[in-house]
Amino acid sequence: MQILDGKKTASDIKEDIAVEVANLLASGSKKPHLAAILVGSDGASETYVNAKVKACERVGFDSTLVRFETDVTEEELLSEIEKINNNSDIDGLIVQLPLPSHINEMKVTEAISPKKDVDGFHPENIGRMTLNSPTFLPATPAGILELLERYKVETVGKHCVIVGRSNIVGLPMSILMAQKSYPGNCTVTLTHSKTHNLKEICKTADILIVALGKAEFVTADMIKEGVCIIDVGITRVKSDKTKSGWKLLGDVAFESVKDKCSFITPVPGGVGPMTIAMLLKNTLISAKGKT
Repeated sequence: MQILDGKKTASDIKEDIAVEVANLLASGSKKPHLAAILVGSDGASETYVNAKVKACERVGFDSTLVRFETDVTEEELLSEIEKINNNSDIDGLIVQLPLPSHINEMKVTEAISPKKDVDGFHPENIGRMTLNSPTFLPATPAGILELLERYKVETVGKHCVIVGRSNIVGLPMSILMAQKSYPGNCTVTLTHSKTHNLKEICKTADILIVALGKAEFVTADMIKEGVCIIDVGITRVKSDKTKSGWKLLGDVAFESVKDKCSFITPVPGGVGPMTIAMLLKNTLISAKGKT
């Protein structure tokens, strides 16, 4: 069993990006600039956004964080997005999800300029991804592809089972793993909450990607020997064995399955760090497109 170490891989990618940024500055170009909008004070969202700001500092990016209270109107939020869209100094824009219930998330997503949509969620970018045209790939799926490639996981002709059909992970992964490129060329089965015989389907997987949000859902009796497992889930649960009183669990029961796997991502330290690394990579691509 080999660990797909997202923490180390993400660190390597950030080092590469920092070198590219230094070269850009040496050639007279400006620093890449990532803007983030945070609505409210959700603890998880605060953590994610702060990690993105720190990552920008590490690689030499400029970053802007725009904060709004939870009661911000949809019109105010859309107005701020339009302002950033028109700011030529800013290369990438992310709006941290989830948003308050009175704000239409799809309307917000569509308001972001596709050329600054470094999260890869805009319908135009999703469409380009589907056609295998150059675009910003959604950050988490892009991070998974990067891990598979860097660890030379064989994908051609393999059966890839994806558990979960979210627009952020499951659906784009099903498209990307089927494309005529490496990593890809898989036969893909996309499963979800309405799927019958889920356990039996999972047992046929050569590559199992789990993005369900249910702690330790996948157990050893659901997988076959030699499977590659990508665990996207992350759930915070109470623990009397940690200083904080909490611990993070993935969608896969790691201790139960690890001895049957050829490769597996840990939680934490697997897919999570890769998401931020790919966000930075998309921002760099945007900035370089302007030079």
